[in-house]
Amino acid sequence: MQNTAYGASFAGGAFDMASFFKRPQTILRILSWIFSIVVFATITAEGYINLATASNEKCMYNDNDSACSYGVGIGVLAFIACVIFLLLDAYLPQISNAKERKYIVIGDLGFSAVWTFLWFVCFCLLASQWSKTVINDKHDVPKDAAQAAIAFSFFSIISWGLLSYFAFGRYKQGLTELNQDYNDPANDHTSPYPPPHASSGVPAGYQQSPFSNQGPTAGEYQPPAY
Repeated sequence: MQNTAYGASFAGGAFDMASFFKRPQTILRILSWIFSIVVFATITAEGYINLATASNEKCMYNDNDSACSYGVGIGVLAFIACVIFLLLDAYLPQISNAKERKYIVIGDLGFSAVWTFLWFVCFCLLASQWSKTVINDKHDVPKDAAQAAIAFSFFSIISWGLLSYFAFGRYKQGLTELNQDYNDPANDHTSPYPPPHASSGVPAGYQQSPFSNQGPTAGEYQPPAY
């Protein structure tokens, strides 16, 4: 049971890099990592513009600094999380304790689900503020950068949603494997030595008296004594 639960059927085995990078979950993490870089790097590099009438910089999304700050914050945290969970995915098969693997899988599921929602909020916020942005001579807004951040925010919703799906599947698989690996000895009919009372019909704890009754039983014929 300790060696098969929560996606670690080869616990203690050698790390196979080729098969690891072919896993759908690994590919999705790398894509999510790239998407997060595009979002926060684009906003950081080109998301703030100088106004002709002011010395300070404003966010290119309708001069809403909160929109730019939110996109950068979500992107940076997603970037760090992708790196951490990639390392945990590589290290998971080496963990022999099923409880520790369970905590990692639950953490992956919870974080992926939360970040799917946060990316959805980021996409809606950036798209909404971009639709309200007025472009004129005073606002030299880099359209390509603004639209790229919005597009990759949408792609991140899909990638993190799929990560949540795979994490939930791994969690359910772990629960199933834990239940299948444990068999109650009293109900285990595959054991070569079942309990003595399992098939004899005799109640548990009953021991037959060493002195059996040698007298005649009811209804048995006894010849007359002369």
